[in-house]
Amino acid sequence: MNAPPAAPLSARHWFGKVSAAVVLGYTFSIGLSGLFAWHGPGGIDAGSGKVQFNMWMLAPLWVAVLSVCFLFRSGLRAWLWLTAANVLVFGLLLGTRALDG
Repeated sequence: MNAPPAAPLSARHWFGKVSAAVVLGYTFSIGLSGLFAWHGPGGIDAGSGKVQFNMWMLAPLWVAVLSVCFLFRSGLRAWLWLTAANVLVFGLLLGTRALDG
């Protein structure tokens, strides 16, 4: 009853992985930035310093997703996992905004 071995990581599906990270990684980064804007120090009205921080944190978050996208076994898995991550992040963001009124 041994499970078949998992397929090794390869560069074969790089276009699907990178395209998922470019498109969905960007929206995921925006969602995370929005969550930090609402839940970070000072809340949403913390001032211009926090606005600048939120703006500049998009690039490192996006690059992190781009870096990790090659760990998915296929482009389809990258698209599915990043879609689920986006649904979760934007669901939390919309829930936060609905609670704060």
